[in-house]
Amino acid sequence: MPKLLRARASRNAQEEHKILKLVRSRHAPADWIARARIISLSWQGLRTTRIAEELGCHPQTVRRLLHRFNTEGLDGLGDRPGAGRRARITEQERSKIFALVSKEPPGMLVTEPDGVMHAEDEAKAAYWTLDALTEAARERGIQVSRSQVRRILLSEGVR
Repeated sequence: MPKLLRARASRNAQEEHKILKLVRSRHAPADWIARARIISLSWQGLRTTRIAEELGCHPQTVRRLLHRFNTEGLDGLGDRPGAGRRARITEQERSKIFALVSKEPPGMLVTEPDGVMHAEDEAKAAYWTLDALTEAARERGIQVSRSQVRRILLSEGVR
């Protein structure tokens, strides 16, 4: 005979209150609400297949979540870290690259108050290109490729 899987009883009134509050919530993340509903329906005595039918998910999803809740409690309702490769550069480095666009390029001619024009570095670009931004970022110690600079700027809405 198969073992029946149920959510463990709440450890305290506060844990039960948080689960029930999530079930009734309209502004919490949808995945947390669905997971809290699984726990709540299990506390009401429904079996995993019936919970899955009611919520429109697979019974294995219900079983996996019940196991997570039984071992981790409320923390088990959260998302697991995503799969895939981690970002190569930090948000701070992304911000530095984005901030470069608002600065004057090193090769741009600037007019002094006395009317004389000069460039910070005449050998460099007079306007920002992907190559120029990549070079400037590398000079600041950020290891980034041209295509990555392009993706960063597109994600920020910069042309």
